[in-house]
Amino acid sequence: MHEIYFMEASPAKKGDFFEFFAEIDLLCAISTCPSGDLSQWGWGADGADPLANCHPLGVEVYELGSELLQGWKPPEPVRVKSVYLR
Repeated sequence: MHEIYFMEASPAKKGDFFEFFAEIDLLCAISTCPSGDLSQWGWGADGADPLANCHPLGVEVYELGSELLQGWKPPEPVRVKSVYLR
């Protein structure tokens, strides 16, 4: 069995972003593919340096004012009834 590995160019555009609210302390790591979007193949005799397709990522972290968090409660663990079968 042969496997074929391929990637398509990223559909992301300059200015695209995502936003989330971390309800607990969070360690977050972001990355793009280390080979850019692979629109330039980096292996073999025709290989090119993929660095030209790598672009910086911006990260902004905000601390909310306490007035914005009024009424908010931290998430609670999910309570699940479990049954032990022998």
